[in-house]
Amino acid sequence: MRIPHFKRSAVPAALAAAALLAAAACGTTEEGAGDEATEAESGPVSTVDFLGRTVELDAPAERVVILEWSEVEVSISLGVMPVGVADIEGYNVWAGAAEPLDDTVTDVGMRSEASIDSIAGLEPDLVILENDNEAIIEPLEEFVPVLVTEGSNEEDNIARMKRDMDMIADLTGKNTEADALWADFETKVADTAAAIEAGGRSDVPVLIVDGWIDGSSISIRPFGEGSLFGALAKEVGLTNAWTGPTDGVWGGGSTDVEGMAQYTDTELNLIYNNSFNDNIFNEELVGNPIYDDLRFVKDGTLYELPKGAWTFGGPRSSELLLDYLAEVYGS
Repeated sequence: MRIPHFKRSAVPAALAAAALLAAAACGTTEEGAGDEATEAESGPVSTVDFLGRTVELDAPAERVVILEWSEVEVSISLGVMPVGVADIEGYNVWAGAAEPLDDTVTDVGMRSEASIDSIAGLEPDLVILENDNEAIIEPLEEFVPVLVTEGSNEEDNIARMKRDMDMIADLTGKNTEADALWADFETKVADTAAAIEAGGRSDVPVLIVDGWIDGSSISIRPFGEGSLFGALAKEVGLTNAWTGPTDGVWGGGSTDVEGMAQYTDTELNLIYNNSFNDNIFNEELVGNPIYDDLRFVKDGTLYELPKGAWTFGGPRSSELLLDYLAEVYGS
């Protein structure tokens, strides 16, 4: 709670004394107000999670275990370093650029198969997971409260990101920090839109992709308009080149090099992710006649995302993605 203060020089001594007596009678002296603020910061907290359940804690969570990387990032951004995280190595590779983990964090297994024993051993105040990991809720709730976030929503991923952030802020007592975090994000959106407009190339569509190698086949995932990265691109005035079907949740499509032939004569900027060692778009596909004939390959308008810029992250990861869009389009 914010307590207003007056400059002593602005209040005559007699009035100041009277004010202090009145405040003491009401129990609202500065010392009492400080106690009240402390109680508010350490008292019960609650939120309604994605499943519609009210999650209540006796005090803001300090020891938090998190099983999904976006929520890890958000928690750190709010000032709460998790005590446990699923797949730390993967987080560091894919998502760690925005909010690195420190060396106090314990790995609790894979995101899809976390170790309940490892989580229990950390004695957490709260476990946070996403809606696609519901099978683990019941065994966890035998010893710890569980917050379920949404994780992704193709209809409005930016608003969804804020809802998830607010849930975490509610249960960690970090609502003020969440307001500041979101204000920074909105400022970044506005600054990026201005930079892109000033660059004069906002009419060039963007195609955002990642991919993987399965045996001898290369699969390519284009990010549709409903993906988080796609929503960010749209928010700053860009057109998404991928208009094909997507998965309905994460906003990702599915294609291969033959499917990319639709862009043979299309002017666009390709933004791709090579966070692991498979350099698909600047090595593996080079020499393929379909790929080599694509206009963006011939024009050299291919741009690799920085390592660890998580395309499914929170506000800080989103700011990294926006910075990159400004770099590609604003120059």
